[in-house]
Amino acid sequence: MDVQHCGSSVLVTLGGELDEDAGAALQEALSDVTVYERDLMVDLHGMVFMDSAGLLHLLALHRRAELRGLRVLVVGWQPQPQQLMAEVVGIPGPGSATGERYALAGFRRLIEERARGARDLADFGAGWLPRA
Repeated sequence: MDVQHCGSSVLVTLGGELDEDAGAALQEALSDVTVYERDLMVDLHGMVFMDSAGLLHLLALHRRAELRGLRVLVVGWQPQPQQLMAEVVGIPGPGSATGERYALAGFRRLIEERARGARDLADFGAGWLPRA
C-alpha cells in the first residue's frame, strides 16, 4: 500500500492481495489526512485478489473517509475483485469491457445498503428508547 498526499487529495494505491491480513495497514491509510484534503482516490490497478474480508476493509476505509468529509473515488478494478463484487451484490458477471462499471455500481450498492441498515437500526433503536 502506498499513500500520497497531493494538494487537496489523498491517493491510496493498493497492490497484491486485499484480505484479512491487509486490514491493519489499510486502517492507517487516513492517519495523516488533514482538514485541507477533500478527496480520497483508491487505486486498485495493482490489486489482483480481494476476498470478502478485503471488501469489508475497503468499505470501512470508505466509511472512515466520508466521516472525515472526504469524497471517495475507487478506480482500477481488476477482474477477480470485479467478479467478487458482482457475486456479492448480485450484478451479472463483469467479464466484459463494462466490468469496472459493474464493480463501481456494486460498491455503491453495498454502501447504500450499509447506510440504509444503519439508518434503520438507529430508527428502530429510537423507537425503543424509554420516554422521560
